[in-house]
Amino acid sequence: MPESEIQSQPPQETDEPSVSFQFLAATFLKVGLTAWGGFMALVAIVQGILVERRCLLTAEEMMDGISLGQLLPGPMAVNVVSFAGYRLRGGLGALVSATMVLLPSFFLVIGLTWVWQQYGEIPQIKSAMAGFPPAIAAIIISAVITMGRKTLKGSPEKIIAVLCAGLLLTVGGFYLTISVIAGAAVLGLAIWYRGSRPRQQTPDSSEPYDRQRPAMLKWIAVSLLLMLFLIVFLFFQKHPLIVANPLLHLFTLFSGMSLMLFGGGFVFIPMIQGIVVQDLAWVTADEFTTALAIGQITPGPILVSATVIGFLQQGFPGGFVATVGIFLPPSLLMIMASQALESIKGSPAVQSALRGVRAAITGLILAAAVTVIQTAEPHWATALIFAASLTALLRYQLDVIWIIPSAGLLGLALL
Repeated sequence: MPESEIQSQPPQETDEPSVSFQFLAATFLKVGLTAWGGFMALVAIVQGILVERRCLLTAEEMMDGISLGQLLPGPMAVNVVSFAGYRLRGGLGALVSATMVLLPSFFLVIGLTWVWQQYGEIPQIKSAMAGFPPAIAAIIISAVITMGRKTLKGSPEKIIAVLCAGLLLTVGGFYLTISVIAGAAVLGLAIWYRGSRPRQQTPDSSEPYDRQRPAMLKWIAVSLLLMLFLIVFLFFQKHPLIVANPLLHLFTLFSGMSLMLFGGGFVFIPMIQGIVVQDLAWVTADEFTTALAIGQITPGPILVSATVIGFLQQGFPGGFVATVGIFLPPSLLMIMASQALESIKGSPAVQSALRGVRAAITGLILAAAVTVIQTAEPHWATALIFAASLTALLRYQLDVIWIIPSAGLLGLALL
């Protein structure tokens, strides 16, 4: 068979896929162990492995996943992981990837919560935590630099990125985040769609749109089902039949909240606090603050704080159910959106909109780095940790697995 014919075959039609489930499990378990700092740090690690080193995904595909993660509800970090797993090995690949990336955080959170319950506050952990924010900010900045080189190809993209970062830093908030993404998509259409429209006039252009209909209908159906679940959560989560079963109540509560988490966990911390502290009185304000702290000092997304709340309510089963509830519905939504995105890949309108969204994402990542560094303790050691981490990442390409523990040790010794 000629070489050109071999190269033209899609990966899923080969007898031996280039990416095995064992590889996905091992890779995302490693990511879960090293992704300190939540979404932006996790994206940097995933991009380094799958895009830069293994060349299994392109930079554009990675940005598509980030764009969907920003647009869809739920924890953005796990959304992006689900997207990457789906692109590499389909729905089961998404399940394996998301599960493995969450396992380290889940067990670490359970363990730390148990220790906190037994022995109270641990001063050593607090000292080490002081070294994390500057290192996390350095990881995010390195991701901005890497992504910016590939996505900010012209002046319009750079202007969009700077404007989005500035708006998020000066105004902020849930509605602004959604408006920034939507506005960037509109700008992308206005700037780049005109030059792409002639491609739609080719004789074969209707075929991809005919093929996309089943995927689009499936995506719409799943979206409607998830929105129906959200309505059930809003109106029936206090129903006696649900309240009488604590585990069902936990799952319903966190599943419903996960479908409202546009913009990530930090944006919706007040909403979660209002429900579990003020409304249901499941935890005290101090316990909720401790849950957030544990979520931040462990690798993975901050929304593993839901695991702490579930564990405090119903022990290990409660922690497990809360974790599934906060991560599963958005992951299902992400898989369906990934199918829809793949089916309309050839649409000039979609590509133009995504070009604007990708630029906006770069700006949002930059704003996140600034926000993280603002939480660091004002100290000369903070600047030292930030500079050393950024140098190690950009100049020496040191793995993140060494950055965060070293920053923790420096924080323990100097702060």
